[in-house]
Amino acid sequence: MPGADSPAAYRIDALKAPLFVSWQITRDCDLSCLHCCTGSAPGKRLPDELNSEEALRVAEDLIHNDVPYVMLCGGEPLVVPHFQALADRLGNAGVQLKIETNGQLLDDVLAERLTRLPVRSVQISLDGDTQMVYARQRPGASLQKAHAACRTVCAADLPLEVTFAPSRFNIHEVRAVIERAVTLGAFRFNTGRLMRIGTAARHWGKLAPGPEEYLRFHDTLQDASRILGNAGIELCYSPFSITDALRGSLNDPPATLLVLPNGWVKVAAALPHICADLRRHTLAESWARYRAAWRDLAVIAALRRAIEDESCHADANTWRMSPTHN
Repeated sequence: MPGADSPAAYRIDALKAPLFVSWQITRDCDLSCLHCCTGSAPGKRLPDELNSEEALRVAEDLIHNDVPYVMLCGGEPLVVPHFQALADRLGNAGVQLKIETNGQLLDDVLAERLTRLPVRSVQISLDGDTQMVYARQRPGASLQKAHAACRTVCAADLPLEVTFAPSRFNIHEVRAVIERAVTLGAFRFNTGRLMRIGTAARHWGKLAPGPEEYLRFHDTLQDASRILGNAGIELCYSPFSITDALRGSLNDPPATLLVLPNGWVKVAAALPHICADLRRHTLAESWARYRAAWRDLAVIAALRRAIEDESCHADANTWRMSPTHN
């Protein structure tokens, strides 16, 4: 049911399938990062995650529906035994791929295999420019390994993106990380306000930068954008917060499906609402249910609450099927 002020038509209504699928293929990870928005950690694989056969069946459905672009992420996608089979099946069918990884497990062998596929980018997280700061936010992680992974990606002539999640621990190193990203050969640097979701929500009091820190952070990004205008790297920090993204989505919902490790489809990252289940629904059915969800009064109300009160985002991982989408 449309919201009181929802438009008669959205841009997504004209699309037969999503333009982008962000597929969290596991909650398992080799790290326990304090800022993780999915709540992933070693041994945190969900009991009902899609197995290899189920995941490949979903991949076939994505291909059949001409989905042009898929991101494989997690958790850490490289710990999933069928990661390469998924990447190969999608990529060999012409689907553009993005791989989101912490870089700890990426090696020459994997990079060489990825060169055979239409990889739009490999995104590696660099949440600090010194081992002490990096490991404080990513306990047990090696910054040296992350840098080596970046070099491996570029040496294989794969496009490298770097992402930076600001916290009280690392926000002062953002300029150094941007400069590092340039040196490593990244074509894009992604950042913005920390998301109050998952593990980050539990540690919010000690993680979240204050208003003045964010002002300085934003000024640094703007200054770096001016200076690096011709350096071959794009600094992406708009929308600056997930709240800004939600506000824009109210009138123009993204043509994106966010798929969870068990095949459930979320309406939006900051909401707990589930609109489809790829175990029970085809991709076409899931896309129709997603578009309908953006006219559901309960979803619209939840979106407005999430825009007005950032603390609501902490419930985003308490997934529940929307009553009208059971």
